[in-house]
Parts: sequence; C-alpha cells; structure tokens
Amino acid sequence: MTVTALESTAPAVEPVLRRPSLVGRTRAGMAEALAEIGVPEKERRMRVGQLWNWIYHYGVRDFAAMTTIGKGLRSALAERFTLDLPEVTAEQVSSDGTRKWLLRMAPTGPRDRGAEIECVYIPEVDRGTLCVSSQVGCTLTCTFCHTGTQRLVRNLTTEEIVAQLMVARERLGDFPNRSAPDGAFVPNDGGRFVSNIVFMGMGEPLYNFDGVREAIDVIADNEGLSLGRRRITVSTSGVVPQIGPLGDDMGTMLAISLHAVRDELRNELVPLNKKYPIKDLLEACRNYPGLSNAKRITFEYVMLKGVNDSDADARELVRLLKGIPAKINLIPFNPWPGTKYECSDWERIERFSEIVFRAGYASPVRTPRGRDILAACGQLKSETEKLSARARLMLEQGEAEQPAALAG
Repeated sequence: MTVTALESTAPAVEPVLRRPSLVGRTRAGMAEALAEIGVPEKERRMRVGQLWNWIYHYGVRDFAAMTTIGKGLRSALAERFTLDLPEVTAEQVSSDGTRKWLLRMAPTGPRDRGAEIECVYIPEVDRGTLCVSSQVGCTLTCTFCHTGTQRLVRNLTTEEIVAQLMVARERLGDFPNRSAPDGAFVPNDGGRFVSNIVFMGMGEPLYNFDGVREAIDVIADNEGLSLGRRRITVSTSGVVPQIGPLGDDMGTMLAISLHAVRDELRNELVPLNKKYPIKDLLEACRNYPGLSNAKRITFEYVMLKGVNDSDADARELVRLLKGIPAKINLIPFNPWPGTKYECSDWERIERFSEIVFRAGYASPVRTPRGRDILAACGQLKSETEKLSARARLMLEQGEAEQPAALAG
C-alpha cells in the first residue's frame, strides 16, 4: 500500500475572521443575506434562485461570473460575502483510489483556529460515495471506533456539512463546464463522481438533527446539487427517538450501527445501547416511515475476532431482524493504533455471511477501502490532531517537509 498527499497548507498563526461565505446556505439563509445588503423583499425569491443555480449547479467561486445578475448587485454581494469553501489542509490518496480530505472550517471567533474535520471519497465502478461528517469529534464512545476516542467539540453547521460535498465536487472537477484543479483526481469512466452520500464520518448525525436535516434539503434540491434522497444514507448508532422523525423529515435511507446481538455486549461496544437497548432500537426500525423491500434498512455489523462473530451470533442476528426489510453489511474490522480488537478471520466472516444469506438476507462483506490512510470505516479521528501539531511545528521551524510525511 502506498500513500501520497497532494496538498498541505500550514495553519495561520493568527486566525483572521473573514467575510461569511454563501456556500452551504439554505434558501432562507440566502434570502437573509440578500436582506442584509438591502435587496427588496419582493425581489429576493428571484435572486435566491439565481444564486442557487450559480453556486450549487455551476459551482462558481466568483460573484463576477454570475452573468445573469446585475453588476451592482454582484458588487454588493462581493463586498459583504464570499464564495469560499473550507480549506483543504491535506489530501491523502490511498493506493485503492480512496481520498481523505482534512478540511479546516472558517474561524467563528478571534480565538478559533477553525474546526477541522475529515471526509472521504470512495470511487467504485458503478458509483462514487462521499462519506461526510456531522460533528467535530463524537459524543459517543464506541470502543471499536477510532473516532469515538476523540472528544466532541461541536456540531457542524448546515453550511459546513454541505460544503464537504462542494469541496469534493471541486476537487473532482464535477461541475458543468469546469475543469479540475491541477493535481485533482478526475474519474474517466463516467461512473465515479459523487453519486451517493453516507453520513458515516465523524459524529452521530441524529445528535445534530437540525443541521443534518437542513443540509440534506440543500443537497437534495433538484435545482442545485440534485442528489436524490434515495442516494443519501444516514447512519445512527441508535438514537431511537429521532429515527421516526428522520424518516418523516428527511426521507433518506437508514443505516443502523448494530454490531452485537446481545445487550450486554452492545453495552460495551456501543455504550448508547444502555439508554436505547436493542429491543427499543429494532422496534423503531420496524416503524421507520416508508420501510419496504424497495427501501430496506442497512444493519452494519463490524466483525470482531472472538467477540461477535460466532455461528450463534449470526443465527441470533437473523432472529432479531425477522420481519424487517433489511440487508446486513458485514464490515471487516479496520485496525487503528491502540485498539484492543482484531478483525475476524476471513473464513469466519464467510461462514457468518453464509448463515445470514441462507436466512434470506443480503449480507455483502464490505471491502475495506483506504485502510492505509486511516480512511476506512471506524478509522476517522483526526489523524487531524497529529497532522495539525506537526504542521504547526513545521511552521515554527520553517521546514518544508513533504505532506506524505505528515500522514506517517
């Protein structure tokens, strides 16, 4: 496995508060921006439509390029706002084509350097999946998950969630009539641009319900980014009270991080289970709005050697899910520094999958992607933390160390 990094930018010594960006805003947010610069209320809806098309459909980065908007308004917008995206401070490339971006958000105050999060692009033959984050860090402490070892800093805003998709499209040259930036990976088979989004990055999406909901509204709007709700999957560790509202308000696909079939084990692996045990979680799944064979729930199950991978576990999993339209996504455990767990042997994973499959459930084994850059499922943390510390050291020492060394 090889790792390369295409870009690295040292953090600013003194954060500078910049003009706010319009990228990531909802329609209501754009209308508020127009009100700030004195656009009459009767005119705002039309102007929002114009901004929406230029920003989300064409991905423009300069108000001057918005040729359907008068010069006076373009000038007023440019004086008060920007079209900036989060800063890509590092871009790591796995040998399998997976890309992990370390993004720094704009500072929110004089003492804020700007929150840092990670998102991952996974190219496949028939799709390109973007794994986005919903929080800086995570409020949960799942013992097998690297992200769970990083404390929660805050929720991401709607704008910061949407901006992850915008960064990906920018890096991939995935806007109409746009060429990719120098050094960006551009799919050449027509099927590897961002076609699917999974909320499986840093954080528990249902603990940032409002931010995620508004972000999905922007992403799914068919006059802009136009990503259908059936192509968006929200994964939860089991925040039971929000599962129904997720289906009602967002209409996306649902994934459940299950990982165990007994409460005593799940209490250890996913401590949230102590508050919302398996019985309550599965009842919420059975009542998920729109659930059908055409809209099945994905149950994620990480394979941990000698922990949850026995034949008995497989049979109990089948029993628990009886009557729920579902597929079971078996995930080989992706190791990370300091973990006490090991991945199940391949023969054991195949045996587990066979039991589930014979019971009538699709049970694909997820191919690990991006392991060499800690971009695989359960590995996102902030290598961010280590990366930032080293970048600061480089800045102080005036070194010109190559980005690849930062990922070591």
